[in-house]
Amino acid sequence: MSTQAITPELRHWIVEQTQAGHNQAQVLAAMVGSGWDAVVAQQALDETLNHKLAVPASRVPEPALAGGHPLLSAGDREVKVLMSLLHPRVVVFGGLLSDEECDAMMALAGARLARSETVATSGDGSEVNAARTSDGMFFERGENALIQRVEARIAALLAWPVLHGEGLQILRYRPGAEYLPHYDYFDPTHVSTPAILKRGGQRVGTLVMYLNTPTAGGATTFPDIKLEVAPIKGNAVFFSYDRPQPMTLTLHGGAPVREGEKWVATKWLREGVFV
Repeated sequence: MSTQAITPELRHWIVEQTQAGHNQAQVLAAMVGSGWDAVVAQQALDETLNHKLAVPASRVPEPALAGGHPLLSAGDREVKVLMSLLHPRVVVFGGLLSDEECDAMMALAGARLARSETVATSGDGSEVNAARTSDGMFFERGENALIQRVEARIAALLAWPVLHGEGLQILRYRPGAEYLPHYDYFDPTHVSTPAILKRGGQRVGTLVMYLNTPTAGGATTFPDIKLEVAPIKGNAVFFSYDRPQPMTLTLHGGAPVREGEKWVATKWLREGVFV
């Protein structure tokens, strides 16, 4: 029995090949020629191109950018709009967090850091993954006054309820650490996804906040659109995805830290109330 896995990255590659003008027979032949089992390759094509994974678009968080204002109200703080893209929806914010808030989150998280994990590739739960070489921890939603203030600010900025957000995750990347390109939505074909979705539905948006400025490296990268966002203390990058498919162009990663450390706080936003 084949143990080859149909990953989001493989489906992304299939979409890229068809968009480049190759037909299904050509893509299948290329996969088999590179070592893929023919049955697995055909299944990957069917799932990706014959819309077995197709789902309707979800409503997504969206900052109030229609007016073209360079400053947005986030409740208790004005935030700068440094850059925005429509497709994919990517917005870089300046000054979302104060230096004092960044320092306080790093101090509170420091003693609770452990090797970061990802959703297990072949079963339920999570696991350490060589693609993600960071240390991390989660704050419970509303765990303390600082977290409550930041969560309320995010909700105001993105027009998305606090209750629809997961707890803030803090990550520390040491020199050489990175997170290879990946998607934040939950793979619809993964064995653990149905159980995960019961806790609030799909993820529909991500906000990555930079808690410090590394000396070199550590950009947030978007390979599909050739974009790199520099990690500047207090700034943040937001992106949304209205369906769990590569067509959202939200493949992203954390480039290796070359000098110093990189600390980030990530907020994932769900379709419904996260419990």
